[in-house]
Amino acid sequence: MGRPNVGKSTLLNALVGQKLSIVTPRPQTTRHRIIGLSQLPHAQIAFVDTPGLHHEARRALNKAMNRTAAAALEDADLVVLVVAALAWKPEDDLVLGRIVRSGRPALVVVNKVDQVRPRERLLPYLQQLAARHAFKALVPVSALKGSGIEPLRDVIVANLPLSPPLFAQDELTDRSVKFRIAEMIREKLTLELNQEVPYGIAVEVERLAEEDGLLNVDAAIWVDREGQKPIVIGTGGERLKRVGRSARLALNALLGRRLHLTLWVKVRENWADNARALKDLGLE
Repeated sequence: MGRPNVGKSTLLNALVGQKLSIVTPRPQTTRHRIIGLSQLPHAQIAFVDTPGLHHEARRALNKAMNRTAAAALEDADLVVLVVAALAWKPEDDLVLGRIVRSGRPALVVVNKVDQVRPRERLLPYLQQLAARHAFKALVPVSALKGSGIEPLRDVIVANLPLSPPLFAQDELTDRSVKFRIAEMIREKLTLELNQEVPYGIAVEVERLAEEDGLLNVDAAIWVDREGQKPIVIGTGGERLKRVGRSARLALNALLGRRLHLTLWVKVRENWADNARALKDLGLE
């Protein structure tokens, strides 16, 4: 758990050794609860990536994301609070308050330590964190660089209860191929659009079919206003082509097979404030 944009999804991907959660510089990229499994010789860890808890949850989508994060907390055996090195913001207080009220054991991961120069600046920050709560451990990492991941995994295993495995040994995630394809398209869209259509976009895979050795995918990109449609398509359709090509290449590598991807842009007015639309898109 953590506030938006502290690197929770990057950390999940590093811990399981494969890209499960999409990553962009935009806060609140993660919208769903995603389980990623780390299968070790002596342990099985089910990591749950959650949306960032945030204030100003005005839209129905934001409220649903906060509910998703809070519900995941209630199911956890151990909470990993992710914070950014040398930074503590009001939304970090919001997350820590939820953890304290839950009564769940927690450790804190201090991410982005590779950006701290000189490294000695980290010690006072760690001391301040230790004073905030009786954490089981404080673990400095760089999720992006992959440093500190093995020690973190060991600390997590040491603090988990004994239990039979909850998932099959060959499982990686609870999410379907269709979900992972939709999320990859949304990642490439978010990176391409940058500030232009920040949160009014959703992706839905409408058809997934095996044909002539190819995985054929038809996906709808939903925008919440008519004026956003030409922004997503771009002049002469060039922007949509770039997004499609980038997503297709990434999915070819991720799934280890060739895809044919067709994208359509559709308008669903104010879907991010529509409870029915959120349910249809798996966000509620």
